[in-house]
Amino acid sequence: MKLTSLQKTAPSVVCPANSHAENFNEQQHNNFDEVKVSAYMSQSYIAVSMNDSVAAIKNNLANILTGDQIPTYLYVIDKDKYLNGLLLMKTLLTSSDELLVSDIMRRDFFSVSPEQSREEVFALLNHCDVDSIPVVEFSKLKGVLRAQDIAELIEDENTQDAHLQGATLPLEVPYMSTSPITLWRKRVVWLLMLFVAEAYTGTVLKAFSDQLESAISLAFFIPLLIGTGGNSGTQITSTLVRAMALGEVSLRNLGAVLKKEISTSFLVALTIGCVGIFRAWILDVGYQVTLVVGLTMMAITVWSAIVSSIIPMVLKRLNIDPAIVSAPFIATFIDGTGLIIYFEIAKLIMTDLA
Repeated sequence: MKLTSLQKTAPSVVCPANSHAENFNEQQHNNFDEVKVSAYMSQSYIAVSMNDSVAAIKNNLANILTGDQIPTYLYVIDKDKYLNGLLLMKTLLTSSDELLVSDIMRRDFFSVSPEQSREEVFALLNHCDVDSIPVVEFSKLKGVLRAQDIAELIEDENTQDAHLQGATLPLEVPYMSTSPITLWRKRVVWLLMLFVAEAYTGTVLKAFSDQLESAISLAFFIPLLIGTGGNSGTQITSTLVRAMALGEVSLRNLGAVLKKEISTSFLVALTIGCVGIFRAWILDVGYQVTLVVGLTMMAITVWSAIVSSIIPMVLKRLNIDPAIVSAPFIATFIDGTGLIIYFEIAKLIMTDLA
């Protein structure tokens, strides 16, 4: 039997060495957040027809395979490149020679579109155990995501999330190849945004300047208190962003997440509060300030747990990447609100400030 479909298709599916990289770099340059699957897909695959025999494909495999890697699937397409199914290589090699591809191919398969975003496909991959994915548009095969393409996609998405959580724009080239001007451009916008957001902390301090003048010892603990709240919020946000990326939690789990995080924060608050009281006792600032510091540390820890649990999920619901809720942004928000909590507790406890 003449294996015409395989012989005609195989030579045309060899991907030029630089096409993948050029496509990816062009999309990255335009907008790193909107990189599509088409930037990763390869044209290197083996296509067969439903009418090809198992014997004919086996006889031609040695002439078609290039390199040391053996593909997991062969792609069953027609003359117009409509994808009819997948043929598992193991199934092919263990099937009788007289069978046809149509007898042993898999008609149900997982596929993605070339226009799907990298983030969306990344989320889907967390629920699928596959090492090769057909890229299909209007039922036609446009390319494939091989194991190495999938690995690159996952690595790039994780890299982007890591950069965003650090309040910097992702780099398009390796770090050692990045110029200082490029690093400045990637970082300065976020730093200016954080500067503006942090400015309200000074506004809060100015609003409570009278209380600070009356009890200057309250100022000793401001860095400790806002640092504790920011650190606690960062821990929670990092955990939740990763859990959402893996599809473990979503907005419908908000109640369970809040219950878990608030319960945990109470235990953390008791521990941190005791340490705060001990620190205030060492500084000998008086029992009222000591009590204010202990209670404030507990309150800020619980407050940061609530804020850090809700904001990422709400952003995800609004189709905003929760990774942008970076550690600096969470810390900045909790800084100002934590100061308000601090001074309000001080006004309730310290008679001189009432």
